[in-house]
Amino acid sequence: MKIRTRFAPSPTGLLHIGGARTALFNYLFARHHGGEFLLRIEDTDRARSTKEAVQVILDGLDWLGLTPDEPPVFQSRRAARHVEVAMQLLKAGKAYRCYCSPEELAAMRERAIAEKRPPRYDGTWRDRDPADAPPGVKPAIRLKAPREGEVVLRDLVQGEVRVRNAEMDDMIILRSDGTPTYLHAVVVDDHDMGITHVIRGDDHLTNTFRQIQIYDALGWDKPEFAHIPLIHGADGAKLSKRHGAVSILEFREQGFLPEALCNYLLRLGWGHGDAEFLARAEQIRLFTLEDVGRAPSRMDYAKLTHLNGMWLRQTDDTRLRDEVVERLARADITVSTEAMARILKLMPGLKERAKTLVELADSAAFLAREVPLPFEPKAEALLTLENREMLARLAGVLEATPFIAEALDAALRGFAEAEGRKLGQVAQPLRVALTGSTMSPGIDATLLALGKEEALRRIRAVAA
Repeated sequence: MKIRTRFAPSPTGLLHIGGARTALFNYLFARHHGGEFLLRIEDTDRARSTKEAVQVILDGLDWLGLTPDEPPVFQSRRAARHVEVAMQLLKAGKAYRCYCSPEELAAMRERAIAEKRPPRYDGTWRDRDPADAPPGVKPAIRLKAPREGEVVLRDLVQGEVRVRNAEMDDMIILRSDGTPTYLHAVVVDDHDMGITHVIRGDDHLTNTFRQIQIYDALGWDKPEFAHIPLIHGADGAKLSKRHGAVSILEFREQGFLPEALCNYLLRLGWGHGDAEFLARAEQIRLFTLEDVGRAPSRMDYAKLTHLNGMWLRQTDDTRLRDEVVERLARADITVSTEAMARILKLMPGLKERAKTLVELADSAAFLAREVPLPFEPKAEALLTLENREMLARLAGVLEATPFIAEALDAALRGFAEAEGRKLGQVAQPLRVALTGSTMSPGIDATLLALGKEEALRRIRAVAA
C-alpha cells in the first residue's frame, strides 16, 4: 500500500503557522514512507473563499518547499460527486430526507437547552413517511446514524478514543439547497483521492467520529487518523496576532528562512532525542508519528530567531546576497553591479552577526550607498575634528598600501603605533567613515569588500 497524505486548507484567510506545521507533518510522513503528499483546497464556502487566499496558500507551500505530488484538488469542483454519494446513501436506506424548517430546528434546540439536554436533532423525520412532507419544502439529507454502540478511534497520536453513538445526532450530509456539508465532502474526497493517513489538528477530533459514521455507512475502508495538538502562545493561550506573526508570509517578510521555520515547526510538538538543527533530508529520515507529543506546543519566537541565525550562517553566500539585494531594492536602495560584488565578498562576515534577513540587509546596506553616507547618531559622534584629521592622514597611508588582508592589517597597526593610539581608536572612526555605523564585520574585511577606490572615497568624504 502506498502512503498518501493530504493537506486540506480552506482559502478563507492566510496560511497560518498551525496549518504550515500540519502540512509539514503530512509531507514528512509521506516522504519518510516513500509515499505521496497531496493538496486539497476546501473552497466550498464560496462567500469567503477567494482566489487571493488560494494563491497565498500555494505561495506559502512553495516557499516552505512543501511541493504536492499532484495538482491541487478543489473541493468546490467535486460537488456533483458529493451529491452522488449522498443519493447512494439515501437509496440504500442509510440516509433520509428531513423536512424540518429552520423555525422547527430552532424550537427543537431551545427546548433541549431548557431541558438541560445537548441541543441535538431529535430524529423527527428519521422514520416518517416522506408522503407526510409539507408542500413546497425542500428537504435536507441526513445520515441515519447508528444509535447503539460506540465509535472507537485508534488515533496514531491520541491513542484510543471512544464516543457513544447516542451522543451524536443524524448529521446533515446534503443541505436543502443541494450543497454538500463539509463533513460529508471530506469523507468522499479522502476516499476518492486514496488518502491512507489523515494528519490534522486535534480540533478536528470531534469531526472524525462523525466522519467514521459516514465511512461505515458507505462500507468504505477508513484511513488512519492522527490528530496533532495545536500551537499556543508563550502564555498558553491560543496563538493569535498579539503573540507575534502567525501567517507564513509574515515570517517571510520578517526575514526568516524557510528552512529555519520548517526546522523550528518540526521541533514544535515532535522530538527525536536532542536533535535540534535538522536539514530536510534528516527530517524525512527521522520523522515518525510516534514521536509527536499529545500536549499543545508553545510558540517561542526567541528560539525561532536564534535557530534562524544558525541557518543563516549555514546558507550559501550567493543566495543570501540575492535575498539582500531584493530587500534593499524594496527599500529604494539601488544596488549596482559593483555593490552586489561587495555584498557577496563581505557576506561571510555579515551573516555571522545577523539573525534574520532583515538584519542582514540592514547591515549590508552601506555597501550599496553612495557618499555622503547617512550616519547613525552614535557613529556621527565619533567624527570629531581630531578624528577627521586622523582619517585624512590614514587615507594617505592606505593609498600606498596593497589591498590584501595582511598588508592592510600591518598598515593599520603601524599607523596606530605612529599616531600613539590603540588600534581600536583608529579602527572605530575608520569603520564609521566606511559604513556610517559603529558595527560591521572586521575592518580589514570591510576595506577589502569596498575596494581601494571606494574605501578612499568614503574616508576622504568624511575627512573633508
